[in-house]
Amino acid sequence: MNTRRRARAAPRATERTGRRGADPFAAREASRYAAPLPSREFVLQTLEAEAVPLDERALNRLLGVKRSEAQAFARRLAAMERDGQVLRNRKGAILVARKVDVVRGRVEAHPDGYGFLVPDDGADDLYLPPAEMKQVLHGDRVLAQPAGYDRRGRREARIVEVVERARARIVGRLHIERGVAFVAAADRRIQHDLLIEPGATGGARAGEIVTAQIVIQPGAHTQPIGRVVEVLGAHDDPGMEIEIALRKHDLPFEFPPEAARLAARLPRSVRAADAAGRADLRAMPFVTIDGESARDFDDAVFCERAGRGFRLRVAIADVSHYVQPDDALDREARQRGNSVYFPRRVIPMLPEKLSNGLCSLNPGEDRLAMVCDMSISARGEIGRYAFHAAVIRSHARLTYTQVAGALYDKPAGAAGAAAPYLDQLRKLDQVFRALLAARERRGAIDFETVETAMEFDARGKIARILPAPRNDAHRLIEECMLAANVCASDFLGQRGHRALYRIHEGPTPEKLEALREFLKSFGLHLGGGDEPHAREYAQLLARVKNRPDVQLLQTVLLRSLRQAAYSPDNVGHFGLAYEAYTHFTSPIRRYPDLVIHRAIKAALAGRAYAPGDWHELGQHCSMTERRADEATRDVETWLKCYYMRDRVGDEFEGSISAVTGFGIFVALDEVYVEGLAHVSELGADYFRFDAVRHLLRGERSGRTFRLADRVRVRIVRVDLELGRIDFVPA
Repeated sequence: MNTRRRARAAPRATERTGRRGADPFAAREASRYAAPLPSREFVLQTLEAEAVPLDERALNRLLGVKRSEAQAFARRLAAMERDGQVLRNRKGAILVARKVDVVRGRVEAHPDGYGFLVPDDGADDLYLPPAEMKQVLHGDRVLAQPAGYDRRGRREARIVEVVERARARIVGRLHIERGVAFVAAADRRIQHDLLIEPGATGGARAGEIVTAQIVIQPGAHTQPIGRVVEVLGAHDDPGMEIEIALRKHDLPFEFPPEAARLAARLPRSVRAADAAGRADLRAMPFVTIDGESARDFDDAVFCERAGRGFRLRVAIADVSHYVQPDDALDREARQRGNSVYFPRRVIPMLPEKLSNGLCSLNPGEDRLAMVCDMSISARGEIGRYAFHAAVIRSHARLTYTQVAGALYDKPAGAAGAAAPYLDQLRKLDQVFRALLAARERRGAIDFETVETAMEFDARGKIARILPAPRNDAHRLIEECMLAANVCASDFLGQRGHRALYRIHEGPTPEKLEALREFLKSFGLHLGGGDEPHAREYAQLLARVKNRPDVQLLQTVLLRSLRQAAYSPDNVGHFGLAYEAYTHFTSPIRRYPDLVIHRAIKAALAGRAYAPGDWHELGQHCSMTERRADEATRDVETWLKCYYMRDRVGDEFEGSISAVTGFGIFVALDEVYVEGLAHVSELGADYFRFDAVRHLLRGERSGRTFRLADRVRVRIVRVDLELGRIDFVPA
């Protein structure tokens, strides 16, 4: 440090002599050799040597920065701060970023302008105030420094550096005001308006939906700037809601040329060379059982009696025969992670030639399959099992409705298309009953939920929404698939081969405590101590199934559980009460299943399959699953808003589906649509939110709004832009 100060001091002394002396030429020569501003690295070394934060004036003195150089040096410090090399604490003192606890993570933005930093290491989220959110967009990856607590006691962070931008494009509506064009993002988590460069609207008219390329990302004091690169059309054009969702959630929806060419080179049917060396099961009467609208058939089943038990064969499309590791099709399938099912449109994981053709177990066509051959006892216990490659031919494509009609909807003889397969279907039903009994003994949780189906008019808009209850034909296939998935998990585990497990952890300690506190107010108790088993949940559900408040209790129990995910670390599946579980039965539409097929084939051959970093793969597949759920939810919400736009002023009965500090969400009975009644509309009172009891309570009136309560509401507003329906109590 002292050496540096002496080095800088020598030429400055000469310069001062020049100003005093009688030789102007000497002064000019001395100024040519005046020391430059301290380099960035030297500033960092100095700060590290001092080991304490320094204010700017103290740092200037330490480095010998003159008053005339202070402004230029301040600009250098500002540049170092922008680049994340130095930080300022709340008092404005400067310190080295690499010596400070800097948190790396992803930005989760909120529509109200603030956000949260989700740390990579799994630590608690940090609050990002609106001022910090000006320089980032939802999904950006940043380095941030913890910066104390806000007024509500939340840990706050200050962004140090944006290390990765999540978005290169934004989809939204184009606005033109006083000659200035900007795009308001369809994703309400993006609060920035994207300014459009002059003359860069791409010919779009005001009000149209466009995709804009970001030319300049947002900064602390600057708005993002972009140019229109795609004009999608009017916001209410048929199918526009899907086009927006695809771009909003960055869903890959066009196959790259390399993948398309590779798919085009594949045969249209199974060749003799492909079937060589496989078990020939084409004479075995496998059948597919699926929904009416299904086009990609992953699985086919066949069951027969074997002594006092059953022999169940589950044949799964052998996608891994055609999609090789790290080829163009595999890379694209991995990026997509899964197929995405929108109303009236599917974004497949694999090109249609594979998903609906060569791999799909279409009736009457030879297909390659991986078969799980299981012996199942009369008690529903899986005994011996084996996996082998086969060539099969599905003998019939049946629907859940047809199978339920043949098996459960009498009179006999009215089986329709399922009649030729009635004997086999009865055996499938028998093995289903045995597996179901084993499920109940195991203590698996079975939540009753109501699914809905949309019917559309000629313009592609909802004509009506109907309940789509699950029948026993759905459960029959579900139990067969569960059995095959368990065998796949056990097979790989027994051979010590790594796998991508489908994991489902039980409640966190905090959620468990809140759940027990809630149940206590109803005189109920959840057993199991600090680590309850799924059996305790199932037993409690059985005890309350005839209560009038069963819907409330079931909803709270369900929300206490964590979300299922993919991971190479086997922690079991809490909801299904399995010690190990994986996904094997849907390789056409789920990438994890394709990975498991490859692992099983490798294990059968005495080899090991390595798809890369297993943890990273699990996180990616979990992300793509959530991404698909969010995109489909967005589309369904928009369609429901469009469906209800002419019902403003109408009154409906419904149930409270969620309670928050800002109001209640109500699910309407007749139309299966959900909306918000804001807390300000609930009455002339101050309502307090009780998170444990899932209710809002009026301070003066004592009136409560609790989860699952019945209410009557009136629609007062439908906002297509926000995808929101507003209610008031009627």
